[in-house]
Amino acid sequence: MDVLQEQEVAVAERLLKIKDMSNTIHEEVQNYYGKELQQSSDLKTTACCTLTAPPKHILEALRNIHDEVQDKYYGCGLTIPDQLKGLRILDLGSGSGRDCYIAAQLVGEEGFVVGVDMTSEQLAVANKHLEYHREKFGYARSNVSFVKGNIESLDELGFELESFDLIISNCVLNLVVDKQKVLNDAFKLLKKGGEMYFSDVYADRRFPKTLQNNPILWGECLSGALYWNDFLNYARNAGFTDPRVVEDKPIGVDHKEIEALMGDIKVYSVTYRLFKIDGLESECEDYGQAVSYKGTIDGATHSFDLDDHHNFPKGKMITVCGNTYKMLNDTRYREAFDFYGNWNTHYGIYEGCGGKIPFSKTADGEPTVSCC
Repeated sequence: MDVLQEQEVAVAERLLKIKDMSNTIHEEVQNYYGKELQQSSDLKTTACCTLTAPPKHILEALRNIHDEVQDKYYGCGLTIPDQLKGLRILDLGSGSGRDCYIAAQLVGEEGFVVGVDMTSEQLAVANKHLEYHREKFGYARSNVSFVKGNIESLDELGFELESFDLIISNCVLNLVVDKQKVLNDAFKLLKKGGEMYFSDVYADRRFPKTLQNNPILWGECLSGALYWNDFLNYARNAGFTDPRVVEDKPIGVDHKEIEALMGDIKVYSVTYRLFKIDGLESECEDYGQAVSYKGTIDGATHSFDLDDHHNFPKGKMITVCGNTYKMLNDTRYREAFDFYGNWNTHYGIYEGCGGKIPFSKTADGEPTVSCC
């Protein structure tokens, strides 16, 4: 057997192991979220728990969501960004449909939201309340649909490539085995200028295999959490060149036995935004460009936050790196900004971006946990 054949055999064996592990994990996750958990209060830890109170316009949208849908919510962050009017959105691991029904109100009747989930019990709840929410929103027709499927097999669900403006996901990526494939497929489904905006659980180191094989830790959104640097590599390999942290907070597990198993491993709830934009660079480069926010985005009248280190006050000219310029100019945010400068001059690496660990908070203090 030559070297090439040996490599092919090794790849085939690896894929088979991933498939076998995926099948086992899928069964355990379906059982955990479909049968063992009946509502969010049944969770043993606080890992699958939104840590930050939603802004006013999201709270207003939440008031229209059916109680049963809200009771079966297991997210860990806020996955609804700004400027959604008219967008076509895909929700990966949509569960009972809470985030889909929030987004449905923000995209309006001309937009559309598709939720994908593999748990029959969760989908039954989501589908049961389609008509309730259509009437609540005052729409002539529902702008939400749900598809049963595994997000590790998005390429098998019949979605047209480059057909979504936005992909969201709430504390689900940690529950899948082949995370690289999910990101690869998501990139292919996004339109150019689209983005993946999602919250998940990350760790400051890799979980040992013994903990990864623990079904309770996996179902509680812990042992499937990616080491943050592995995630960055996966995202870039998929084509998302410059991942941006929107928000991060350390998570308190709040369960003595599970904390003992985890030892010194620290976990974070993190919201990332990943843009599908041609020409993003691996380093944040300075071309002498600047932008000024017009104050026209709903819910962001006075200032707009692109990520955790780019705040744009209305009317103030702010210098930006080339990547940030593109994230505003080549996306749905373009009409909300005035742009200055061109690509004719290069001043080197931009000093306003970057850093080692991408999280602004440390896990040394006691995190505040507040589920919505």
